[in-house]
Amino acid sequence: MSIAPDLAAAATDLLAAMRARGLRIATVESCTGGLIAACLTEIPGSSDVVDRGFVTYSNEAKSELVGVPADLIAAVGAVSEDVARAMAEGALARSRADLAVSCTGVAGPGGGSAAKPVGLVHIACASRDGTQHRQLLLGDLGRAGIREATVAQVFDLAHEVLAGRT
Repeated sequence: MSIAPDLAAAATDLLAAMRARGLRIATVESCTGGLIAACLTEIPGSSDVVDRGFVTYSNEAKSELVGVPADLIAAVGAVSEDVARAMAEGALARSRADLAVSCTGVAGPGGGSAAKPVGLVHIACASRDGTQHRQLLLGDLGRAGIREATVAQVFDLAHEVLAGRT
């Protein structure tokens, strides 16, 4: 697999920051389909930082693998802040990681609506100190562009959470 150079650099930076603090990470992904974990594990030596990854593309997988309540998904939809937060918190609870990152969104080209257009993505980063969320309105960058932009934003959010840790 060929990872874009900017994503490889961002993954390398995140791994180094986590390694320096003795921390581990878990990923739980929907719209990126495992790309976050792939970028991290593309970097040699990542196994001391990457604990595990969950690809929860279906609503059932979100519930079964990371404990997102099915009634929450039914109430607010899979592409929502609440579900992104629940995904990250569920991955944190079901791993040995210190941080868990998540994403859920509409990568397109179809599947969007007026309320949830193509390019809408919710990301979250959970730690033992709490959960941070970011809503992305990426626009229609194409499927690959949305997925790659999401990965970059997830790495950025993880750095932000790390910066807030003592």
